[in-house]
Amino acid sequence: MSEVQTLILGFIAGVTILLGLPLGRLRSPRPGLRQFLNALAIGILLFLIWDVLTHAYIPLDAALGAFHDHKAGIGPVLGYGGLFLSGLSIGLLSLVLYERWLSSRARPAAATYGPGAMAPGEVAARRVGIASWSAARRLALLIAVGIGLHNFGEGLAIGGSAAIGAISLATLLVIGFALHNATEGFGIVAPLAAEGERPSWRFLALMGAIGGGPTFLGTAIGRQFTSEVVSMVFLTLAAGSILYVVIQLLGVAQKAGRKNLLYIGVLIGLAAGFITDMVVSAGGG
Repeated sequence: MSEVQTLILGFIAGVTILLGLPLGRLRSPRPGLRQFLNALAIGILLFLIWDVLTHAYIPLDAALGAFHDHKAGIGPVLGYGGLFLSGLSIGLLSLVLYERWLSSRARPAAATYGPGAMAPGEVAARRVGIASWSAARRLALLIAVGIGLHNFGEGLAIGGSAAIGAISLATLLVIGFALHNATEGFGIVAPLAAEGERPSWRFLALMGAIGGGPTFLGTAIGRQFTSEVVSMVFLTLAAGSILYVVIQLLGVAQKAGRKNLLYIGVLIGLAAGFITDMVVSAGGG
């Protein structure tokens, strides 16, 4: 398979994330529908955490097997184990610190602007950068970043399969990942739907580029070389960031009430993730 054909496959796998994004343009969805969509996104993201960590754990599991069989020392186990836990921790805690920083920037200092009429400088401060976005938009961005890290790892798998001549496997991976990305697109806009906020097409395109673009980039890099270390780093970073988002969405769901919708939505989201993953697993991917 040529490099151009491989890149086309990576593009197809990533661009399908755009299929789920238009759901964020729903006009004033009913509260029950918003709660269900939020729960559905939680289920999809929970599946992604399982899927990402399963693939990230493979090198560590192999190192443990080699150590158990006395074929290798403890060094690889400690190395992969440290890398695994470090990536997971950084992916989770970095977003905690980042969100705190954004929240602090979104609140103008009381000493700078006095009471009464809003000062012109205060208006400018509130309109600068991501800090001026609503909480729902910032959460959507964090979801897109986490999914983008995950999709970079998927792109590495596509490019690596094509590089070794496993064309049928690469094609099957594209089909499976394309199905995954279609559901992931909805996961990005779920916080907006839950708050009844209708994003612009420009915002949706930006989220699609952040979430789906890394699939193409990963394919290009994976076509040139493969690295278990690089793959583990990006997968564990993705798992940590997605875990942060799931915790945030669970908080939104708890405030909304109607736990029956939460349980049903999570179950359906998990089922959607596993069903689409069966396409990849059926071909040994």
